Amino acid sequence: MTDTLTAPRPVLSAAPASRSAARWTVVGGVVAGPLFLAAGLVQGFARDGFDFTRNAISQLALGDAGWIQTASFVLTGTLLIAGAAGLRRALLGGPGGTWGPALIGVFGLSFWLAAAFPADAGAGFPAGAPEATVMSAHGTVHMAAGMLGYLALCAVFLVLARPLTSRGLRGWAVASRVVPVAVLAGFMASAVSVLAFTAGAGLGLLWLSVVTARLAFVPADR
Repeated sequence: MTDTLTAPRPVLSAAPASRSAARWTVVGGVVAGPLFLAAGLVQGFARDGFDFTRNAISQLALGDAGWIQTASFVLTGTLLIAGAAGLRRALLGGPGGTWGPALIGVFGLSFWLAAAFPADAGAGFPAGAPEATVMSAHGTVHMAAGMLGYLALCAVFLVLARPLTSRGLRGWAVASRVVPVAVLAGFMASAVSVLAFTAGAGLGLLWLSVVTARLAFVPADR
């Protein structure tokens, strides 16, 4: 009888690979907002008849070049959902680790709905459109999707204030509770100023970006 000796094989942990994957996917949540706003700004200045003081970025999905904004909605939604999955892994079931990413996912889905149901023409855009906006079925769904999405985003900030506090980032946590007020104020002022609406929505997108980066890349014991 002979014994066969084999060298022990090293056991590799999947944890580092999992953390690496989380970091890559969470990047989607970091870049989604800035990319969306940059695409909107470039188009807004390039498209004839578009006026940031009178027209919402959503209206850029109308007209011959509207496919660019539609693609921006789809890409942003995809990046947000990927970022939500990455953030869920990064928080590892800690405070806000369930509802925060879930609400970001809802926010991402609202961009897909906005792509599928475009806004109505109005305020002179696209060129030749009447000044008054006539609400259509797809325009109603678009507005409802935006409202639901940004309410979810405001809830995200309140939820993520907990993990920020637990990591010693108390100033960030306070700001995360204040930003929703500014976002909602922009929405409430939209009847008077479209620019206020754009500013409020933009603030929400940018704050989500920096908070996601802060939570994903700052160790939990800091």
